[in-house]
Amino acid sequence: MTPDLSFFHLIANASLPVQAVMLILVLASVISWTMIFKKRIWLNRAKREADLFEDRFWSLEELTPLYNRVTGKRYEPTGMEILFEAGFREFVRLRKQEGIIADTIMEGTQRAMRVALNKEVEELETHLSFLATVGSTSPYIGLFGTVWGIMNSFRALGNVQQASISMVAPGIAEALIATAMGLFAAIPAVIAYNRFSNDVERLINRYDTFTEELSAIVHRQAHT
Repeated sequence: MTPDLSFFHLIANASLPVQAVMLILVLASVISWTMIFKKRIWLNRAKREADLFEDRFWSLEELTPLYNRVTGKRYEPTGMEILFEAGFREFVRLRKQEGIIADTIMEGTQRAMRVALNKEVEELETHLSFLATVGSTSPYIGLFGTVWGIMNSFRALGNVQQASISMVAPGIAEALIATAMGLFAAIPAVIAYNRFSNDVERLINRYDTFTEELSAIVHRQAHT
């Protein structure tokens, strides 16, 4: 009798540990793909909003109208707007105090922007560690299922006097499915992690450059 080697039949009749491995890999793949789509949308929006804000920032001669516009929005500011709001708010607050020197104003302004920048970096790097984990561990999880399936096949051979390929084919096939599922979960996660890491690094560099530019502008204002 020819064994049924169809994909779903092999999964349904796989041993419990191999089925558990397959379930883990499917869940990891689904979660990673969900994060990939969400992260792609979020990063595209962050880059687009950074472009728009920089255009507004450099088109104005005074920063106060831009600050009022950012703080007057109905929704929470994001990205560069957060850095600008944090830095300029602290600058205005310190400048109103009597007897405070320009260097102290600048230290407070830069400190506020650094805190805001660190929070934005944490936000940008959200989910990247999960993608890295899926990309690095999924092949090994699939390999565990492979080893278990092959081990069961050889154990079955030990209980018979005459072995045939039809006896070991289902076990070998289910083992290879586990390997394939591990690669299916890992490869997109690794590609997405590398791409997103590069995009995040570029955004962080843009944010860092912006804080330096804003510091230079308020430095001139603090010494006038």
